Amino acid sequence: MSTIEEIQVAIEALPEEEYVRFRQWFNEKDWEQWDEQIEADSQSGKMDFLINEALEEKSKGTLKEL
Repeated sequence: MSTIEEIQVAIEALPEEEYVRFRQWFNEKDWEQWDEQIEADSQSGKMDFLINEALEEKSKGTLKEL
């Protein structure tokens, strides 16, 4: 298994085209993990406070349009 330092050296040695491909892959992977975490939090009820807050603001008439 590579260490972080070895991975960093390997990334820095990539030709520009490969570096761009790596960045795209890494960003997609990062967003996938973010989406999975948001989905898990939503299903577990951790996000319910946001819905409740929005409903409360709507009932007060203070909900702002985006």
